[in-house]
Amino acid sequence: MNPLTLATLRLIGDGAFHSGEEVAAALGVTRATVWNAVREAGEFGLAVESVRGRGYRIGAPPVWLDAAQVARQLGSHAERFRIEVVEQLESTNSALLDRVEAGGVTGTVLVTELQSAGRGRRGRSWTSGLGGALTFSLLWRFERGAAALTGLSLVVGIAVARALASLGAGDVQLKWPNDILHRGRKLGGILIEVRGDALGPTAAVIGIGLNVRIAPALRERIDQPVTDAVAAGAGADRNRMLAAVLTQLGELLDAFARDGFGPLEPEFRRWHALQDATVVVDLGDGNPVHGHARGTAEDGALLVETPAGLRRFHGGEVSLRAAPGER
Repeated sequence: MNPLTLATLRLIGDGAFHSGEEVAAALGVTRATVWNAVREAGEFGLAVESVRGRGYRIGAPPVWLDAAQVARQLGSHAERFRIEVVEQLESTNSALLDRVEAGGVTGTVLVTELQSAGRGRRGRSWTSGLGGALTFSLLWRFERGAAALTGLSLVVGIAVARALASLGAGDVQLKWPNDILHRGRKLGGILIEVRGDALGPTAAVIGIGLNVRIAPALRERIDQPVTDAVAAGAGADRNRMLAAVLTQLGELLDAFARDGFGPLEPEFRRWHALQDATVVVDLGDGNPVHGHARGTAEDGALLVETPAGLRRFHGGEVSLRAAPGER
């Protein structure tokens, strides 16, 4: 996105009309340049109204990200995090991974208004519009090796679910291992990438993407049932949402570093969308496994009761589907 487009949208993003002359004068550009910037906004899922004689406005303006506002909402927890807001990035995870080897510290948070090449689990892309999503990554260092962090995505999921519930969202669920759902529709996702030695220490870059308000044009480009925080009841204030998630992450990551996933497993089971459901686990080898989800092990593995007995899965694609012979 052209930096001028974002500057223009910030100027007209207060819900009031602003004339082309006013915006052009504020930015030191021509009216034609302002018009081009406004037109570009539609490509990123943000609708700008244009009324002759009145000017431009964003009818449902996003709550623009502001590190100072997030810090105020964090209160006493603010000192644990270093929050950096970047206008646009290809991927917050990729950018933060670059800082791991450079000595980035625990609690570094990289959040962006627009992510152009977001990555999901198993190489999928993450689609988000300008101002319509909360997309950030958090760096957290552990003394443990990578093998001891296998339940981390589930702990992060609990933190997000708690935060959304504290903001008024109802019917939030988690789908093993990294999806946040609301009434069966995808509300967000988690991507964790780990760097370090096999026996420790390690650095985890925890990427979180939450749909806050999905524009209709963007919704049409997403190939799965989705929803957003506004529909779930959590509101559209991304600064408040980020503070709520970071507060919960700070508490739960401390507990995970100290005690592992085991003590939190009962809570994950309560949030789990697939608990006791008939599921299919696709391992990508052409031999899907049918069974019933029976919770998770202390290391975060999914437990599935199959005709051959109880099996453990650390990976794979899990979906709700009738087993052979069931309807």
